[in-house]
Amino acid sequence: MTAEGVRQYPQSVKLSGYTITLRHMDAGDRDGLVTFARSMPHHDLLFLRRDITQEHEVDNWIEDSARGVMTTIVAERNGEILGYGTMHRNDLSWSSHVAELRVSVSPMMRGKGLGRLLTQEVFAIALAAGVEKMMAQMTLDQKGAIATFEGMGFRPEALLRDHVKDRDGNKHDLLVLSHEVARFEAQRNAYGVNGAFGS
Repeated sequence: MTAEGVRQYPQSVKLSGYTITLRHMDAGDRDGLVTFARSMPHHDLLFLRRDITQEHEVDNWIEDSARGVMTTIVAERNGEILGYGTMHRNDLSWSSHVAELRVSVSPMMRGKGLGRLLTQEVFAIALAAGVEKMMAQMTLDQKGAIATFEGMGFRPEALLRDHVKDRDGNKHDLLVLSHEVARFEAQRNAYGVNGAFGS
């Protein structure tokens, strides 16, 4: 970690017997991200702002990252993308202190701590960027993700009834969680990231 608490990338980490590389997303990730998205359960893609199973949407995502609209960290092993974490800042002046956190992990890596690790990385980036509040969205039946986020200090802020519609036309409630980043920073300073939240 640097003095600002942001990891240097690329970074190799050991996780549940896997050696995983964390790094910034780049233009060469287009095909890997599309492959990753197309391997995901359709339900996991419901709350995303763009359909990342489509090449042109991933191109737009990469362009936005290059312009600094968002920051994305990908986790890969042997060239295969296993997950990503993204911080997306609102460009509206009245909510520029707020950023949305999005984390997605392949089914094969769930329950191994990768989602938590990516969340910690994005938090470190948010701290360095001066973000004061992080938001996350998920459907109510994503119980594993909800438990992970709540275990890291996120708290429910809103429940939007019938807010998401899947490809079959079924409606789902959307849960909005939030976390005050300043509180995370205080915990990190007191205990260290791993000490406060585990891995």
